[in-house]
Amino acid sequence: MAKIKIADDFHENESGVTGQYKTWFLDYASYVILERAVPAVEDGLKPVQRRILHAMKEMDDGRFNKVANIIGQSMQYHPHGDASIGEALVNMGQKDLLVETQGNWGDVRTGDDAAAARYIEARLSKFALEVAFNAKTTEWQLSYDGRKNEPVTLPMKFPLLLAQGAEGIAVGLATKILPHNFCELCEAAIKYLKGRKFEIYPDFQTGGMIDSTNYNDGKRGGKIRVRTHIEESDKKTLLIKDVPYGVTTTQLIDSIIKANDQGKIKIRKVTDNTAAEVEIQVDLAPGISPDITIDALYAFTDCEVSISPNACVITDKKPQFLGVRELLTLSVDHTKELLKKELEIRLAELQEKWHYTSLEKIFFEEKIYKELEKKHETWEKVLLAIAKAFEPFRKLLKRDINREDIVKLTEKPVRRIYRLDIDELNAQIKGLEADMRQVKHDLNNLVDFAVAYYDNLLKKYGKGRERKTEIKLFEAIQAQQVAIANVKLYVNRAEGFIGTGLKKDDFVADCSDLDDVIAFTKGGKMKVVKVADKAFIGKDILHVAVFRKNDERTTYNMIYSDGKTGISYAKRFNVTGITRDKEYDLTKAEDKGKVYYFTANPNGEAEIVKIILSPNSSARIKEFDFYFETLEIKNRTSLGNQVTKYPIRTVKFKEAGKSTLSGRKIWFDSTFGRLNTEEKGEYLGSFESEDRIIVIYGDGSYEIKDTELTQRFDAEKIVDIRKFNPEKVITAVYLDNEKLQFNVKRFKIETTTLNNRFLFIKEGEGNRLEIVTNHPEPVVLVKSGRGAQAKTQKIKIAGFVEVMGWKAVGSKLFDFSKSVEMEWAHKEEEKEKPPQTELF
Repeated sequence: MAKIKIADDFHENESGVTGQYKTWFLDYASYVILERAVPAVEDGLKPVQRRILHAMKEMDDGRFNKVANIIGQSMQYHPHGDASIGEALVNMGQKDLLVETQGNWGDVRTGDDAAAARYIEARLSKFALEVAFNAKTTEWQLSYDGRKNEPVTLPMKFPLLLAQGAEGIAVGLATKILPHNFCELCEAAIKYLKGRKFEIYPDFQTGGMIDSTNYNDGKRGGKIRVRTHIEESDKKTLLIKDVPYGVTTTQLIDSIIKANDQGKIKIRKVTDNTAAEVEIQVDLAPGISPDITIDALYAFTDCEVSISPNACVITDKKPQFLGVRELLTLSVDHTKELLKKELEIRLAELQEKWHYTSLEKIFFEEKIYKELEKKHETWEKVLLAIAKAFEPFRKLLKRDINREDIVKLTEKPVRRIYRLDIDELNAQIKGLEADMRQVKHDLNNLVDFAVAYYDNLLKKYGKGRERKTEIKLFEAIQAQQVAIANVKLYVNRAEGFIGTGLKKDDFVADCSDLDDVIAFTKGGKMKVVKVADKAFIGKDILHVAVFRKNDERTTYNMIYSDGKTGISYAKRFNVTGITRDKEYDLTKAEDKGKVYYFTANPNGEAEIVKIILSPNSSARIKEFDFYFETLEIKNRTSLGNQVTKYPIRTVKFKEAGKSTLSGRKIWFDSTFGRLNTEEKGEYLGSFESEDRIIVIYGDGSYEIKDTELTQRFDAEKIVDIRKFNPEKVITAVYLDNEKLQFNVKRFKIETTTLNNRFLFIKEGEGNRLEIVTNHPEPVVLVKSGRGAQAKTQKIKIAGFVEVMGWKAVGSKLFDFSKSVEMEWAHKEEEKEKPPQTELF
């Protein structure tokens, strides 16, 4: 029995311990969520931040205080040690919104820490004093030890949570709210109050660029991409001008060095020149394209990072996931209620002051104070006599007179009685009545009052807080296309292996470890595999190359025999998309097919071959030429055209052929400043390999470019981009700022050097290109004057301006005037029209 009782006690204790663990963990999780990691929706602050601000308000006398002293004061309210308080205070100080700093507070861009707390100082900013504090509207609670009162939440009259952002990890959940622009938040609040739609997007102190396409209102599941600005100083040097949010210059440089060590990019060195502004200099290795390197930096380093927001806040003592627009509307509604409370308190104070001032006026004007000079038996009777003297005037007041009012009047010093100016009291009453009317008007028009409040914040504190992070769309960068060839590919044709580790076998090409490799065998099999140390394809490999997906120009020419029938076929095909590591049979003869001839042609070339039949065949003609240009390019699964039914001895190359493909059709996407073949943007034309593009810039320069799709263009500076034709005459009108006149010139492009900019207008400060065309008979419309005085003049340029050299200054067109506007009277000479897609 004793044993049973012991066992029962054990099970009872075990159940109790289990229950306690369940309760304790839930209590701990709730505490961390509510009291440590997640901000409150009312004021946008975590408890430690709120306690720091409250402590700073208690210490505030307009002067700076040592951060060590602020930490000490805050520890009266925050029971978690000085380290967490100091870290939170530095974090708020670096955001430069609520806390004004003095000393070395570190740098979020470089990751430098702040100096020790005893060396740096802080005070509340004027903005914080205006929007975050009002003892009359603050709800109070006891501090952790019961000695002092602290605010439950501060009466925050601004969407601080969205302005500062917040990040925290609790038990079972986390929050990440990105910072937004001060001015845009004020403008969005005004739009919301006026019932208009609004959008808000993140803005970072570190600058950079963001693509907010998938921001998803800052909710869970959203994502933004953040990039640095990278400038091309020259063909050998790149300059990184900022860092992405959450990345320091040290981390960025480390990621660049790591990418270089892995062979994804090729650089000579990287130098941190950061001082007042971020500048990281990247020196490129010889022969490396700066455009491709910029793409590679975005693809393989921290020059581009993705950030996933997760807006979680405390609402009604519970964590809740909200979007940033909902957070703004909640903040604005809360601010409106606080403004209403402040107005109601202000009105009550004004009414009370009006009441007492009116009493004071009557007290002295009607000489009621003389009741103090009469002999009454007791003080109470004096007060009753004064109250009785006020009876005729009670109807002039807004509330009844109480004992405290009379006592307060009797406490006025006698000297005040003799010096009192009744006119001054009347003026005070009129002023109070005007103030009350204004407050009542504001209460009745609370939305307009709130709009004026945000507008005032914008005017007072918005200067210098303009958007720092540029919002733009990012193009998709294919890592395989920009990766530097960092490994060597080899092939063992007889055994059927390819890989980077077969260094004793035949060299194929330099490639990237991100590339795919396509291979063809003599048995008519094709396979695409990832670059690896060693991979088996199949014996008797005929051709190996780096595979480019969706490549519609590389054309494979093949002659093979069907093992079952002995008939030989020829076909031409592309390989655009495949399943990696899957073996494809190109002969449809299972294991009996045989390839006699195979070539890969990067631009669709069609050669001539000599086919020699077996001497034992019964064919009358045993040698004949075959022209691949007679075949259409079809799918890789097509059977092909019959070449001969007789057995083939061998096929020999006879003569190279020309490409059977039309030129490559190219478009220019001004959104991203990129050339493309996906029909995005403006169609430039059909280009052969020798064709070029001409780019004309707003500064009056032009540049000849090739059609390489990886190059980048600054679309904002481009006036015109088109297929280059050296025979066409260009007509340009530009401003000569020195002589304050517009000049016109007509010229042909005489230079052929690629990637060099040539200035074709007069060199000088303020000179700029106005309009440009290559129309053969250019006519310019000149509009001058405004309103009823507006005039339009038509000028035929070809009539008085001859074709001259590209360096010529040109002829005067007319004098400069700010009211002049110019445009071509004709349509621009037609660029090539995009190809029409046949639907049926």
